[in-house]
Amino acid sequence: MKKSILSIIALALSISAVQAQKSKDREAIKKMCGCFEVTFNFAETFNNSKDSLYKPSKTKSDKALEWAQLVENESNKISIQHLLQVGNPASPHIVKHWRQDWAYQNQDFYMYNGDNVWIYENKSKKDVKKQWTQKVFQVDDSPRYEGSGHWVHLNGKSYWESTTDAPLPRREYTKRSDYNVTVRGNRHEITDYGWLHDQDNQKVVRKANEKDFVLAHEKGYNTYVRVPDSRCKAAQDWWTSHSAKWQTVRNKWSDVYGRNTNLSLKKKVDNKALYKHLFSDKVSKEEDINQIIESFINL
Repeated sequence: MKKSILSIIALALSISAVQAQKSKDREAIKKMCGCFEVTFNFAETFNNSKDSLYKPSKTKSDKALEWAQLVENESNKISIQHLLQVGNPASPHIVKHWRQDWAYQNQDFYMYNGDNVWIYENKSKKDVKKQWTQKVFQVDDSPRYEGSGHWVHLNGKSYWESTTDAPLPRREYTKRSDYNVTVRGNRHEITDYGWLHDQDNQKVVRKANEKDFVLAHEKGYNTYVRVPDSRCKAAQDWWTSHSAKWQTVRNKWSDVYGRNTNLSLKKKVDNKALYKHLFSDKVSKEEDINQIIESFINL
């Protein structure tokens, strides 16, 4: 009898500890919402090229004002839409930027494999126990990359780390064709000023039936410094006006992802990238959105 009671107490304490950890995780994730002055810094550090004429990517440093909108806030899912606010502060232009979804103990993954192909992978419950998957999406809500890991809360720090394959970043894919996969080492850390996206990346050449070749290494260091939400009012207003359309887009993509099969996307249809189709003010009806997205899927 005593052993039974002790077992019940131990189980209750274990459940309580898991819930407390999950609560801290959720709190950390939601701290990435709000208005931020962002600094993007990227530098190529080492290269392994055997080409004497190899030219490393130029060091990039840029700044922006960004609004991170909380879109979904459920027990096992948190969704954050990023919006850039650029141009004249008196009359700024809003650019729909990336989106990050956080899913607790997620088992369904779309892993990037190069050349606009994502391989569907179902992981076991054991593999993702107590982990959060960060699913990152393009500006048109098509897939980008996904990685899973534990949030760590220790010595006053809260951070999450994961390494995963991804497409070339926008700053690279229009300029570089000598590699086709970015292996991203991501660290998201909540700081006293806001949060930090720290990256240790590899530029990889991937070919069928060959071992990956690491062409070069890259360091990324992006700081998100919190500022008053009022500075991002234009972005907040834009989202209020456009959120219904993008909910329709996300609904269609959810249907696509729910097929749980490998996904290959065309780079252009009618000589236009997907985001150019969807960003058009003429595209708002559900049937048009669905048809456009389907047209980009290679069957």
